[in-house]
Amino acid sequence: MITEVVREEFLQRWKREIAHSGSVPLRRGEAEELLGGCLEHLLGELSCPDREGAAQAAGAALVALHRRDPAVLPSTLKLLAAELPGVLPDVPPARIVTALGNLAAGFAEELRAGEAVVQRPARNHRGRSEVLFNTPSTGVAAVSTTGVIEEANAALRRMFRLSEAELLGASVLRLVDDRWRPELTGALADLADGAGERVNLDARFTAADDAQVWVRMTALLVRDDLGRPDHLVVLCEDITDRHLLQEQFRKQAVQDPLTGLANRAQLESCIDAALTPVYPGRRVGLCLFDLDGFKAVNDSLGHGIGDRMLREVARRLQALAAQESAVVSRTGGDEFAVVIPDSYDAARVVDLVDLLLREITKPMWIGAHELTASASVGIVEREVIGTDTGSLLRDADITLFRAKRDGRALWVLFDPERNAVAHENFRLSAALPSALEKNELFVEYDPVADVETGSIMAVMANVRWDHDEFGELGASRFFGLAEETGLITRLGGWTLEQAGNHAARWARELGEHAPLLAVTLSARHCRDPELVRDLRESLETTGLPAASLVLCLPESALFDHQGEPVDTVEIFAEMGIQLFVQEFGSGYSRVDRLKDLPLAGVLIDGPHIDGLADPGGPEPISEYLVRSAVGAARLMDLPVLATGVTSAEQANRLSEIGVGLIQGPHVSDRVSAMEVVDLVGGA
Repeated sequence: MITEVVREEFLQRWKREIAHSGSVPLRRGEAEELLGGCLEHLLGELSCPDREGAAQAAGAALVALHRRDPAVLPSTLKLLAAELPGVLPDVPPARIVTALGNLAAGFAEELRAGEAVVQRPARNHRGRSEVLFNTPSTGVAAVSTTGVIEEANAALRRMFRLSEAELLGASVLRLVDDRWRPELTGALADLADGAGERVNLDARFTAADDAQVWVRMTALLVRDDLGRPDHLVVLCEDITDRHLLQEQFRKQAVQDPLTGLANRAQLESCIDAALTPVYPGRRVGLCLFDLDGFKAVNDSLGHGIGDRMLREVARRLQALAAQESAVVSRTGGDEFAVVIPDSYDAARVVDLVDLLLREITKPMWIGAHELTASASVGIVEREVIGTDTGSLLRDADITLFRAKRDGRALWVLFDPERNAVAHENFRLSAALPSALEKNELFVEYDPVADVETGSIMAVMANVRWDHDEFGELGASRFFGLAEETGLITRLGGWTLEQAGNHAARWARELGEHAPLLAVTLSARHCRDPELVRDLRESLETTGLPAASLVLCLPESALFDHQGEPVDTVEIFAEMGIQLFVQEFGSGYSRVDRLKDLPLAGVLIDGPHIDGLADPGGPEPISEYLVRSAVGAARLMDLPVLATGVTSAEQANRLSEIGVGLIQGPHVSDRVSAMEVVDLVGGA
């Protein structure tokens, strides 16, 4: 489960943690050997459900390191609880808690075995007294078969904060709180009747000063010389620290440490309970909140202020949600969830969300800062029949994504139709990385022609996806998803390599008649710091001359946040790559800043190009906008490429306006890499 290096480092930290707690010095190598064995037992239980309880052997081995010194146990449990989740991130927290509990139980069992009292108690009073008063770390009581305490040692008196007078003659039931008395009564009755030889019980005792003591009680039956039940010996071990630690571990497994709210694991448990169809027509609501702009608070004011803001938001959500019997949890950095069992209808849930949003947006003072928060919310409300925890969370996630995409400080209610599209997008996003590995993607080409001569001047790479379920998908269907998920850089690099290999072959076969290769890069890919290096390597690997490559870049990728040209533009131009700017003319106030860049041309597309296709005449506004864009390009002495041209009449109108290059069905249908050679060679 862990590497040898991680194992050795972990053992050294474990050794340092317990070294100060032992009363017996550790010999060189002894600790490493014993702790190594303990770790193997512990990992065995954590890695294999069939080995549950193996950690008890680890606890028993710990006693051999520092016998009679239980302080080694809390030190070990604290270390393991703090570090095991990081060392073993794939192991569920609940399994770690169980294993630590088994380790503690094994330690206690071995510790008791080492006490003299665990040896068979003497059957006479004198022997019994000798046993009682020679066990300094374990509380011991001699109890009659009717449950009356006859003798008690000093350790027992200290443990329960009771005097000898208060103990002797009292019922042994006095040593536990009311909740555990029926169980103890039944267990001791079975022993007194001779039905068993030994029983164990963990119970709580509340002292007169309200201090609570958790004890592990072990009752042993002592028989007389004829084998008849004579009396009982009750051993009591103070396990308060261990119990509190285990409670802390359980709390950590289900509670967010920053806000005290339920965590993701507890959220799922709450949803499971809310989905139980305890009556016909039961409904449930789930709301996911995502704080708007929270990263800016962390970046500008620091994580300390950010954490305090999260705690305040959590407090406000919890206070209001509790009034509706709703459960609030923190599911991520700045994300919260609210589960509303028995929601009755969507209107009730929406009303609660409105109330929660109003509460969140109220100003809050964090230190010397007055801050305000807002949140986007995804809401799902439905009948519990036919749903499950996974689908409810998934639908809420998708709905939250829509809320964040549509704006800030608003809620969006789950819509089955829109959810179907979003769910399909999620599936495509998840499948895209493997599609690259499985060669499900391929590149085809849209020819670009001279509007006057019809000669093929270039081809534009067009990535397609042969999807098993959805059929052949165009780039417009999945490039946006790649942009959102960060896969666009890898996808763009793959496109350059694939198309570069094709273009290099065209250059070899067609010589000077080979078309230029045009590849479109997204804004995010253009910001990749490794783009220049990757492009150089691609050109070198494929053998494609840089002058044969045209990169079509969005205008936003040409400038930094201060509006200054980015260095990559000059670098590409120096390499000999031709640069076209996409969507030219969409923002006329920005056209002027393009005039000093080393551009080779501009590309125009969209509905205004379509407006020139009407046989009855061009749409006036579309014609005006296209003329304006082409005029601006001609003033900068840049050729214009218009895409999506469908007819000769549309091509003629564009030519009259000043467009020199066209692409679209009028020029040619999309072609494969092999067909490019035939198309150009036969032209």
